[in-house]
Amino acid sequence: MQAVGALSALMDIPAVAKILGAFAGLLVATRFGVPLGLALVGGGIGLEFWAGHGPGRIGADLLLALQSPLLWLFLGVISLVVEIGRYYTEARNAKTILDAVRRWGGRHGWMAGLMAVPSIIGLIPMPAGALFSAPFVEQASAHSARSAAWKTAVNYVFRHTWEFWWPLYPVVIVSMSLFGLEPWRFVLALIALTPVSLLAGYWLLVRPHRVELAVGMAPVSASDPRERLLVAILATVIGGACVLPGAIAPLVPAMDPENRKMLGMLAGLVLALIMIAVDEWRLPERNTFRKLVERKSLQTIVTVAGVMIFKSLLDSSGLLPVASRELIASGIPVAVTVAALPFLAGLVTGIGVGYAATSFPLVVGLLHAEGSGLTPMSTVVLAMAFGYTGMMLSPVHLCMIMSRDYFTAPSAGIYRLVVPYLVVIAATGIALHLLFRALGW
Repeated sequence: MQAVGALSALMDIPAVAKILGAFAGLLVATRFGVPLGLALVGGGIGLEFWAGHGPGRIGADLLLALQSPLLWLFLGVISLVVEIGRYYTEARNAKTILDAVRRWGGRHGWMAGLMAVPSIIGLIPMPAGALFSAPFVEQASAHSARSAAWKTAVNYVFRHTWEFWWPLYPVVIVSMSLFGLEPWRFVLALIALTPVSLLAGYWLLVRPHRVELAVGMAPVSASDPRERLLVAILATVIGGACVLPGAIAPLVPAMDPENRKMLGMLAGLVLALIMIAVDEWRLPERNTFRKLVERKSLQTIVTVAGVMIFKSLLDSSGLLPVASRELIASGIPVAVTVAALPFLAGLVTGIGVGYAATSFPLVVGLLHAEGSGLTPMSTVVLAMAFGYTGMMLSPVHLCMIMSRDYFTAPSAGIYRLVVPYLVVIAATGIALHLLFRALGW
């Protein structure tokens, strides 16, 4: 009887507590080494159970999630993004990128390379991409007396300048889907964070040493014809993300807009991959899709699958609308919740899709709750800015770990340099939130 009473009391607690309990369970599971994708699926099943659904209903909802066309389109997009990332990290393409940046930078070529190469590489998301850009940062600063912590901070910060809105990042893809914003509105809300990130990184990290970094500028080779190919491939990918969904709409008018968006991205990526295949046709080694079977790439793909299944099960649980009404009635400032949940999730998971998947469904529920006072663009910019801040501070962020180990830098020294930059990002997120809210956007 006591067990029955305890179970009944557990089922009767507020919906907010149920969702936050599942949220906390996700974070604890990831801290104990459970893969994020599996933890998300488990969290979704737990939410359905806590909502009072039986095994039959939960199984049916899980099967429905697995049959979703959007899930498989997502996985196709992420898989091709990983493959394009492999191409851009090949030695000949990496050298072309570095030489071009140094040439464009003129007498400040080393300084330009320090900032631009990690940022350009950041255009193509890849597992632990900061490890790839680290040798470029080492080369561009080898003639200076900068510390290992400074090199780590520079590599780490400039590697992540696009992650707020760039449509190839899984966190952006997932966030656009969860918030349901048109791509142009999502980008408009967040694009200002990229120049702020670049300027803050330059002003706080690079500018104080610009004279030292200008010394010892070596000659750079002439323009490489491969530059045009690399730019054309990127342009094809971007065109697929921004243009093709609209072009596909008349052909499949009955298709769900989210599926059309993913299909457009997938088509652009396939075209880019054809360009890559033609370029690599005569190479002695066939590296195509080799990276997809590596452990880190497979973890990324599984995580994205977990995100989509978690979202579907959360919707099926019916807890989110109830929890949103409870939070609004509690008197806790809504904006505080919108900022705090993604920050905590980013801090604990150390990955963009981690903070998006575990906190954004609740944030979206708050946005749509009656009387919240929130607007779509003001909500997404606050949630993304604080999720990013928590992720960048996370000691389990793979890019932080890889950069620190590459340069053998002390963690305390890295954080002393990175925290002021993140304060600027968080403050900008708050300012944009207030501006968009005042404008009613």
